[in-house]
Amino acid sequence: MLTNEHDVDRVHRCDGECYEAWQAKTGGVVAVAAAAQAAKAAASPAELGKAAYQGCIACHGAGGEGGVGPQLAGQSAESIAGMLRQYKNGETRGAQSSLMWANAGMLSQADIDNLAAFVETL
Repeated sequence: MLTNEHDVDRVHRCDGECYEAWQAKTGGVVAVAAAAQAAKAAASPAELGKAAYQGCIACHGAGGEGGVGPQLAGQSAESIAGMLRQYKNGETRGAQSSLMWANAGMLSQADIDNLAAFVETL
């Protein structure tokens, strides 16, 4: 068992024997990064979108129930992707458009597709 304060495989806030034990258990920094990359490559669009959705929760709710922003739950992936593309293109869709322009502007097409796939599962 590791003796660092975080006790998770991807964190090693120790040195000496503690670090060597972590490295033996995980394969080290390069192995941990490679495993994370492989997991991401194997993840479904909805799984990838779930991670990206964390930035949406404050306005749209953890279950897409809405709040400051509108309800997303129950909408199709095509609808969500279309709206995100409109925001990304600077189009006005409602009172919160200026907030969404900044958020959608940072998204790649893959991010949009993944978010839309996840929202469809809500």
